[in-house]
Amino acid sequence: MCIIAQMFPFLFAPRIHSLVRSTRRVAGVGGLVLISVAAPSRSEAQAPPDGSAPSTQSEPDPTLRFRMPTVTVTAQKVAQDEQKVPVSVTAVPRDTLEDAAVHVVSDAAIFAPNTYFTEWSARKLSNARFRGISSSPNNPGITTYIDGVPQMNANSSSIELLDIDQIEFVRGPQSALFGRNTLGGLVNITSTRPSTGKWTGALSLPFGTHGAWAVRGGASGPIVTGKASLGVSFAEVRRDGFTVNDVTAQDIDRRSAFSGKAQFLWTPNSAWEGRVIFTGERARDGDYSLNDVAALRANPFHAARDFEGHADRDVVGTTVLARHAGGPIVFSSTTGFLHWKTQDVTDLDYTPRPLITRDNTEKDFQFTQEIRFASADVAPIRLTDDARLRWQAGISLFSQNYNQDAVNAYAPQLIAPFAISQHSPRSSLDDVGVGVFGQGTVTFNDRLDLTAGARLDVEGKSATLESFFDPLIAPATSVSADKTFSNVSPQASVGYRWQPDKSVYATVGRGYKAGGFNSAAPAGSDSYGEESTWTVEGGVKTFWANHRVSTNAAVFYIHWDDLQLNLPDPAVPAQFYITNIGGAVSKGVEFEVGARAAPGIDVFTSVGYTHARFAPGSSSSGVNVAGNRLPNTPDYTTSAGIQYSSTIAPATTIVGRADVVFYGAFKYTDANTLGQDAYSLVNLRAGITARYWLAELVVRNAFDTRYIPLAFPYASFAPSGFVGEMGAPRTVTVGAGVRF
Repeated sequence: MCIIAQMFPFLFAPRIHSLVRSTRRVAGVGGLVLISVAAPSRSEAQAPPDGSAPSTQSEPDPTLRFRMPTVTVTAQKVAQDEQKVPVSVTAVPRDTLEDAAVHVVSDAAIFAPNTYFTEWSARKLSNARFRGISSSPNNPGITTYIDGVPQMNANSSSIELLDIDQIEFVRGPQSALFGRNTLGGLVNITSTRPSTGKWTGALSLPFGTHGAWAVRGGASGPIVTGKASLGVSFAEVRRDGFTVNDVTAQDIDRRSAFSGKAQFLWTPNSAWEGRVIFTGERARDGDYSLNDVAALRANPFHAARDFEGHADRDVVGTTVLARHAGGPIVFSSTTGFLHWKTQDVTDLDYTPRPLITRDNTEKDFQFTQEIRFASADVAPIRLTDDARLRWQAGISLFSQNYNQDAVNAYAPQLIAPFAISQHSPRSSLDDVGVGVFGQGTVTFNDRLDLTAGARLDVEGKSATLESFFDPLIAPATSVSADKTFSNVSPQASVGYRWQPDKSVYATVGRGYKAGGFNSAAPAGSDSYGEESTWTVEGGVKTFWANHRVSTNAAVFYIHWDDLQLNLPDPAVPAQFYITNIGGAVSKGVEFEVGARAAPGIDVFTSVGYTHARFAPGSSSSGVNVAGNRLPNTPDYTTSAGIQYSSTIAPATTIVGRADVVFYGAFKYTDANTLGQDAYSLVNLRAGITARYWLAELVVRNAFDTRYIPLAFPYASFAPSGFVGEMGAPRTVTVGAGVRF
């Protein structure tokens, strides 16, 4: 794996140094891709997710390295040309992830317009927001899928990226195919398949500022030629904290984690394939770096507290994939088992006084199963001489069991003459559901595509909720309840290619997010209702200048009903709950451009604008918020980058890359009382790769921009009324490695 050759990635096109790289499948970002010179053999080719046979091709014309090839995405569960799928999607391939030194999914989001991640110092809190749509970690509006398995809680969605083939940021409602919790879109992550041709591997050792160091490595190859392959990878990553506790002079937000992945690929014959993927992560981090927002702006990366806690997370997952593609119908099965547990212990008053601490333990187990049938690419149904039908249909099942026990320990004299422990909450939430979906696309004369699909979801939820004090200074509360939710999500689109490399599309779809129960909430807010959206989107996707320039653009309009919002509980510090506050409207545009400016030079840019406002009649905590901006939604996102690569000797390549992203101003809450001004971040990378070794230099936030990407109301102890966390400062990393 040529990390260097991947340094400038996704930009969009093949690179000159790719001539000396090992076989790779075509991949790209937002219509811009990298191309490999050697076509994969049938055994090495990436099998499409729809189970159809991997394609093969002869050695491409050398002039193709100056063009941007086809980008393959799975935004609609089947492998499709990104320029033909009627969806706004940005694909970030493995080359880009390596070239831009991306190791967590939020770092890849800079390539996608109208995409913003709210990421805390605790790994479990990573919330994606597309076009203004998001929600609580327990009921996300953007769901992350890892190898086809939905991460139903955000606690497991952001883990170390090991052997990742591609990340797709799919914007717009996907409920017709993916069901609940994708009303704003999805983050689709797919793992690289184990090598079937020969053993390959790599090991790297980066070191950096703030005491950072890591060991990353892996190997992949056949264990039974033509039948079975194995892949393993791991990462040990550590760093000191960015924030100093002025009381103890110690860093409080350090990080330490070990992650691993193992894959087994079995192909008993040309029709059947099985794949098992094991993943795990053990993180042992420091405390939250929260402090009063005004204090942070005056003295960044400093806090003052008498108690220093920790944030632990354990994630274990098993995915079983099976497919049969021996005829006109392709069968595929995706089975997922996922268990995670977190514990965060923190100083809840965030002051030097010994007032409140919190010990919060959460754990979850989910099981998912999807069975899908689809027409093979080589066997669509011929309706007429000029029309053919491609279809897919399936059923999915899931169950989820979530438990939480959060204990707030109050010092004497704070709420009673003696020390008090408040369990708020101690809860158990169970969820069982089934979904049935189908979609068909009729293509006329290889130019006009008419697509329609729908999904029926039915799920039952039950909850046991408790809240009490120890000693008992007030009556305990207990709630046992259950509810059933159901929904039909339709979607339709039309696409037209007036030239093979130029197309327009329009789509309309309903998004859906189920209601449920809060593990803790103010009286009368134990449950919340369903949320739904209607989205209308139109776009154009084109190549120009003999496939050396791509331009994609989209416009959208979203109307919400019964919008779910994550609000702080005024009675319990740092406790949040979900409630329906009314409606909202979001509208905007997205624009992506990629170009091969000259041999070895790739450039790209993306621009997104979102105007998201609460609708008339919307009320939050008894306050009218109509006309206010949706929280944590930058009014614009703009990114740009340039990559240069050159072969300086046989099998030796140098690469340089620069990326910049601009985020517009946004508000932290629905009340719009405080927010973050517009800011920008610059990331740089340079490296050299030879046949058996590599070296690199990575600088993130090169100009040391100071910003506070997240904050929430905290009137009890914060003089400004808000506490927040600083964004990461400038970091510099140098690394070296070997490969074979």
